[in-house]
Amino acid sequence: MKSIVCISSSVRAVCQHASACFLLHRSLNLCSSVGRCPHVASTSTAIVAQPPCVTGVRRFQTTRNTAVQMVTATSLPTPVPIPGRTEDEVTVHQSGRRATPKTAARAAPHLSPYTPYAKPRSSGAALVNIQSLFEEDVIRELCSRLADFPSNDRAEGLATLLGACVEFGLEAHSPPVLRLMNECLELLSNRDIGVPQLCHLGKVACALEGRQSPMVAAVLDSIGAAVEKDAVSPSEAATVYSLLTLFYEPASQQQALILSALHTHTQRLVHRLRASQVSDILQSLLKLQQRQAITLVLRLSHRASRVFKDFSDDEIIKVLSALMILGQHDEELLAAMEKHLPERLGKCDPEVISTVMEYCLQMGCRSETVFEAVAENFVCDAEKHTTPQIAKQIVAMGRLNYLPQCSSQMFKKLESILSTRFSQFQPRSLIDVLHACIHLERFPLNYMSKVFSPYFLQRLQAHGEPFNKNALGQLTQLHLSTVLECTRYWGPRLPFYLHVKKFSSADQAFETPMEYLLYKQVKGPLAQLLGGRFYSTRIFTQNGYTIDVEICLDENGFVLPLSQWDHTYKRIALCLDGQNRFCSNTKYLLGKEVTKRRHLDRMGYEVVQIPYFEFEKLRTQGEKIQYLHNKIFPTISKFSY
Repeated sequence: MKSIVCISSSVRAVCQHASACFLLHRSLNLCSSVGRCPHVASTSTAIVAQPPCVTGVRRFQTTRNTAVQMVTATSLPTPVPIPGRTEDEVTVHQSGRRATPKTAARAAPHLSPYTPYAKPRSSGAALVNIQSLFEEDVIRELCSRLADFPSNDRAEGLATLLGACVEFGLEAHSPPVLRLMNECLELLSNRDIGVPQLCHLGKVACALEGRQSPMVAAVLDSIGAAVEKDAVSPSEAATVYSLLTLFYEPASQQQALILSALHTHTQRLVHRLRASQVSDILQSLLKLQQRQAITLVLRLSHRASRVFKDFSDDEIIKVLSALMILGQHDEELLAAMEKHLPERLGKCDPEVISTVMEYCLQMGCRSETVFEAVAENFVCDAEKHTTPQIAKQIVAMGRLNYLPQCSSQMFKKLESILSTRFSQFQPRSLIDVLHACIHLERFPLNYMSKVFSPYFLQRLQAHGEPFNKNALGQLTQLHLSTVLECTRYWGPRLPFYLHVKKFSSADQAFETPMEYLLYKQVKGPLAQLLGGRFYSTRIFTQNGYTIDVEICLDENGFVLPLSQWDHTYKRIALCLDGQNRFCSNTKYLLGKEVTKRRHLDRMGYEVVQIPYFEFEKLRTQGEKIQYLHNKIFPTISKFSY
């Protein structure tokens, strides 16, 4: 059970150097509604803040032949009758601790900071009204004693007393709370309180009165002044961010100004932040939805790369999750992961591995070092991973077009897991895994028949909702793979009415649109090469793919004008590959683009790739025409211009 009043460690320090400490019988030992227990000696031990704990049975103090013992899990405490209560409504009162006899053998409930405490009830015991323990004269004496101490210690003591009021469910309008709130407001007017104490006061004020509390406004004023004076340390900056998440209102001009000043101040402190502080601030920025704080997030990401080895597993997950949502990436962070992750993958939480792969996928980072380490770990320890964690790892490799060196063992392990845990995979997660496999030209034929079965399709269409378009697109591509690439597959097929008509979509899940700037650079030299605009753009094939530029030839290899495309003998599909079709900072196409080209090739197109990193090197018009000629007509005799 919680102690009746919790005094913080700073208040304990205050008491230690004070001339007179708070006496046990004066501050807390309120055994009945009649008054304090007169039999407690005035030489009792001073109140010292300690976390609630369960100790062994020992005699603490003996008065009038009554043994008062500490609460244990095996021995019931001695009940003390209270005037005005029936025999079965007794409550044990001890120095700074209370317990109900019939619940003594139960584990102490966990009470989170500043969560109103719900008093437990049982058929055999009822608790004394906890509010009687906060009598006005007791609070008055505590406040008067705190008034003699420095502002920071006084503020911490008041905040802790208010926290105790919140803990035990006192209302904001109760006399003890009002007295403490007035003391705090008076103290806040001096503007000489430290930032940690201000944050403590802000938390309890928000818990008592909500975001509109006058005390919250006073705390924010003081914090804003401290930030403006650059009087905030790295640890204090992290605490302030955490505080703002409790009552941040975007419409509040005061809070917006404080947050802006805090961003600027934190940018100057980034090089001093510890790993835990980087994690905490990024989490706070995420909760505050500060996507516009790009400079700060990038600097925090850079700092994360410097302290990456000091992150705990939980902190790595928090940092990468925040960066994914905030949408920022630092190359040095990837380098830090490549350096430190491989050696800790074998002993880290599997959730770290799946989060790292999810981060790499979202940021388009195709890291050979990280992916090889993850693949090797998958081969050894995949059984320890949950199905969502397995899916994230396989999906990242497939969509980023990475086939590890141990791919044979990895896919054998994946097949084994699918065989034994098939029913544990959620339908969408299972489709993601199988769809990622075809990007790497690994065709899960043993499971195609299962995902195309009516039973599985019914599971996919849960609760009567319409089919998800992305899921249907994935199933359609799986179907096309069986038709175009796995001609020996004779199992069930996807019903025609479920086929998507076009793979182009707003989220670019299956193909990336043509980059217009690259097309502008290509169209002039291309028209000059062909002798006119004998090509068409953005053509939809019957299977749903979009072709950037299509050129048609007759049986003699001559380019046909658009009016004679009915006599087409051969079709050429020009893929104008801009930067967004490649993995970040590499020359490797994304998995979806590789699958699209394979399917176009099986559909009879001659696929010609025009990557941006080759075409942008060409300077003159003649060089561009010659380059296109070599790409499109490699078998025709070359000519120059």
